[in-house]
Amino acid sequence: MADFFDDPEQLAPPRTLCTRRPDGSLLLRSPEPLGHYARCIGEWLERWAHETPDALALAERDASGDWRRLSYRELRRDVGALAQALLDMKLPPGQPVVVLSDNAVDHALLMLAGMHVGRPVCTVSSAYSRLTKDHTKLRGILQALQPGLIYAADQAVYGAAIAACDVNAPVVYSRGAENVNGAVDFNALLKTAETPAVMKAFAAIQPDDHAKYLLTSGSTGQPKVVINTHRMLCANQQMISQVWRFLQHTKPVLLDWLPWSHTFGANHNFNLVLCHGGALYVDEGRPAPGLIEKTVRNLRDVKPTLHFNVPRGLDMLLPTFEADHELARDAMSRLQLIFYAGAALPPASWQRLEAIASKVREQPLWLTTSWGSTETSPAATSAHWKLEGAGNIGAPLPGIDLKLVPNGEKLEIRVRGVSVFPGYRNAPELTAAAFDDEGFYCIGDAGYLADPERPERGVMFNGRVAEDFKLGSGTWVSVGTLRIKLVSAFAPYAQDVVLTGHGGDELGALIFPSPAAASASPETVAAALRMALQRLRAEGGGSSQCPARVLLLTEPPSADAGEITDKGYVNQRAVLARRAADVAALHASPDDARVIRAD
Repeated sequence: MADFFDDPEQLAPPRTLCTRRPDGSLLLRSPEPLGHYARCIGEWLERWAHETPDALALAERDASGDWRRLSYRELRRDVGALAQALLDMKLPPGQPVVVLSDNAVDHALLMLAGMHVGRPVCTVSSAYSRLTKDHTKLRGILQALQPGLIYAADQAVYGAAIAACDVNAPVVYSRGAENVNGAVDFNALLKTAETPAVMKAFAAIQPDDHAKYLLTSGSTGQPKVVINTHRMLCANQQMISQVWRFLQHTKPVLLDWLPWSHTFGANHNFNLVLCHGGALYVDEGRPAPGLIEKTVRNLRDVKPTLHFNVPRGLDMLLPTFEADHELARDAMSRLQLIFYAGAALPPASWQRLEAIASKVREQPLWLTTSWGSTETSPAATSAHWKLEGAGNIGAPLPGIDLKLVPNGEKLEIRVRGVSVFPGYRNAPELTAAAFDDEGFYCIGDAGYLADPERPERGVMFNGRVAEDFKLGSGTWVSVGTLRIKLVSAFAPYAQDVVLTGHGGDELGALIFPSPAAASASPETVAAALRMALQRLRAEGGGSSQCPARVLLLTEPPSADAGEITDKGYVNQRAVLARRAADVAALHASPDDARVIRAD
């Protein structure tokens, strides 16, 4: 592994230029220029269909449990048929193809077909359709998008939501189209004969044309429609390729559940596979009870070369790996890296991953990450070197400028570069407010140099500026950094924590229990949490570093209520609003019976 990190054929050596300004801000950039990148997404598909037509491109489990597989030749054939069908429909110009269902091969085919002929695509989180009977939010999203066509996998699952939204657009289903008057059968569209019109439309695509729209998660307010251009997406993969040089020698094999309604799964992972001619196995599992078992089965089958996940997903895999070394050995046998993003990885999880890897692999496991957002398509930084622990989000990718600006007690991170979005769709005021006077996107996160004298050692993540709050004493609480500290301190009984005490005398925490907490006695869990609080107090961190009181929640975070996103991270603001009664009980005087204190 040491040879891997030291080999410039595998990884780009870390280099960062730093300019310090009189106002205290820092400008960071890579000295390596950005190389040539594709004109549009479809160029990747055309390339691999020509160069490696028989190589596996996509796979998913079918109804019998076997893998349905598509080669690059078959992928290009089906994309061409669907692209022709979209042209034949003569959809209104500029109106996107909107997908309401989860990751699947049919979903990928339609997404690629739309982009192949210049029709933008928007995947909307399936939670808006299938996890609630109140479709008000979905109706508002569809009204804002004005779809030219709506697709969902199964009429029985998504039909009621689509009907409730009363949108005037063709509706396509892979299953059940015959049950709805006027609905279109996806499989019938696959039989469309491609004509030269497809490649004519493909040739007309310009880099700054809209490739897709993605909705923000809503963790910082109402969802916004983010424009993703072909230039953004293609440039971002070139940036990644220049620091992960091993991708030019080893085609990636992924098993991935991360939803295509979010930039991590759609733009980072799906595009990475397509850009490099790799193979993507669609994982029907999720980091949730009853579904994580499917991921475990698939990991044993696929043996991926790269593993992408959110911290919650890794935390749910860890107990299985620790209990079954044979499974861990199979799952990690070909891994070049485990990559986490979407939220910070608690140090305890990092240590457990390294420990299990040391027992089942000869080579140490490379744990790494990057940082960005939907608006940056998504990677703006990369930790393309060996990290000693969690928290470092890497250094700017080629073609990216970072600006660290003093904001209160922190340095706010801002981003500029070719992969940064041009704006929010049909929202000029929101767009103008998103950028500063130098054209940097104001993402809202904070960070600082890991080593002020050596900027190439990366940036340490320091939470979100908007999440931080003051206690009544005027002391700031850094929510992002303290959250991961507490999850580790409360291990193995905390799945996640939400900080409380805004404007009050004491810091508190609501704890979402882990499976280990559910299987232990309440007395055991309470005693362990009390001891953890005492250890934190003994470390001398002060009132902003050690909760005076905690409360163990009984109900898991609700995706329907926006408390947890499709990517598996907890929305602090939504939890505090929905569980105001629990927050009040946590800080009540006299103490509520459920409150656990250090003393």
